[in-house]
Amino acid sequence: MATAASSAPPLLAFLPLLLLLLLAAFSPATATAARPSNPKKAPFPAVAPLHLQALRQQRARAGSSAAKHVAADGASASDGTAAKPFTAHYFPQELDHFTFTPNASMLFYQKYLVNDTFWRRPGGGKGAAGPLFVYTGNEGDIEWFATNTGFMFDIAPKFGALLVFIEHRFYGESKPFGNDSYKSAQTLGYLTSTQALADFAVLIRSLKHNLSAEDAPVVVFGGSYGGMLASWFRLKYPHVAIGALASSAPILQFDYITPWSSFYDAVSQDYKSESLNCFSVLKATWDVLDERGANDKGLLELSKLFKACKTVKYAYSIRNWLWTAFTYTAMVDYPTPANFLENLPAYPVKEMCKIIDGYPTNTDILEKAFAAASLYYNYTGNLTCNPIEDEDDPHGLGGWQWQACTEMIMPMTVSNESMFPPSSFSYHDRSEECLESWGVRPRPHWVTTEYGGYKIDKVLKRFGSNIIFSNGMRDPWSRGGVLKNISSSIIALVTEKDRQPRVILTGL
Repeated sequence: MATAASSAPPLLAFLPLLLLLLLAAFSPATATAARPSNPKKAPFPAVAPLHLQALRQQRARAGSSAAKHVAADGASASDGTAAKPFTAHYFPQELDHFTFTPNASMLFYQKYLVNDTFWRRPGGGKGAAGPLFVYTGNEGDIEWFATNTGFMFDIAPKFGALLVFIEHRFYGESKPFGNDSYKSAQTLGYLTSTQALADFAVLIRSLKHNLSAEDAPVVVFGGSYGGMLASWFRLKYPHVAIGALASSAPILQFDYITPWSSFYDAVSQDYKSESLNCFSVLKATWDVLDERGANDKGLLELSKLFKACKTVKYAYSIRNWLWTAFTYTAMVDYPTPANFLENLPAYPVKEMCKIIDGYPTNTDILEKAFAAASLYYNYTGNLTCNPIEDEDDPHGLGGWQWQACTEMIMPMTVSNESMFPPSSFSYHDRSEECLESWGVRPRPHWVTTEYGGYKIDKVLKRFGSNIIFSNGMRDPWSRGGVLKNISSSIIALVTEKDRQPRVILTGL
């Protein structure tokens, strides 16, 4: 949405900015983090910090009924797995924060993770409590994001911070209706960004109260959709969080603010900048694929070429498989080995293009494309076949399809200059598709109504403060992000030749 061994300059660039955010809350005497004098009375058991680069992403766990449901009072739940750099907890959250209908007060248990290794607790003769660094959860299992968020762990000792990672409602284990949460629009109707932000606010306030840390400042962090939420949280709940760090947050990817072709233009430019031949091969792939997959014989041959686990029924399935590989590789084009989405080497776009350029000119184009995509799907060589048409959602991202059909309407087109086949976008067509899929029509302009976006420089300059936006121009989502400073305290950090400053997803 990089590893802990990220480049030092971008990482260190954030420390002075965070110090400014926290300056009003800390006196010089509180600069040194310390463990409590009596650990037995600590609300959370000490957790030994782990080198996050050695962790693999957490797969969604079955059997959520075994989890212990507790309030935000510091009680932990253990599942007997290997040690992790956090403990899991569950908060009784209200279903609907904005109405007083009979179902509104129904409770579900929202998962959150805590690491208190470096926290300066209130009292103990060490001055004010250390801050809470809170990760605003994305569209997936919170453990997946927490084990891939090295920057917060890197800076926690300096600030004596308590680290908290809150799972987004309807994802991971935080499903209000259990296995029926995605059953219909009647249940999914409670999956909105506004409800999620309210969840974060309620949980943070409860946690601070139960930890006797009412005066502890809160800074929210997030990457990608989580970064959008972090920036919006600062704007909507300035009394709860004194600042936000939003990495790769495309808050301007709505309405007509950002050119609709910008995302795929950026993906294409990533490959083109590595090799014009690489770009040309990938651009030519799609017509060849459609031609060969036009009949059953062709599909059988394609299934063998792409080592499908079973014969594919549609050439479109292989197209999606390739499209995903090339797009997601651009999204995680980190300068170090990473395993956030898949196990990948450093600079995977460059490595993909090396594979393509290594073939003789007259080699089958689809063979080249398959070899390049295999770097994304099978870099370790563990797969014996590719489940091209099998449904797989290892990180619990299913709810995003609902969000993308209700409020997260980000128009995207593919231009003729792109390496992907040209395509258009129609609000009407999207509305019809969503109505057919979910029985609801989207509200395409709700995000800009609720959170703003148009003339953001002028608007936030008047009333916003304490937000850091970080983007790398090789990241395709950067085009929808804030790329220029808005004020002295709303800062844009941009790297031109990198995917992004190693801020949020630095432990991948």
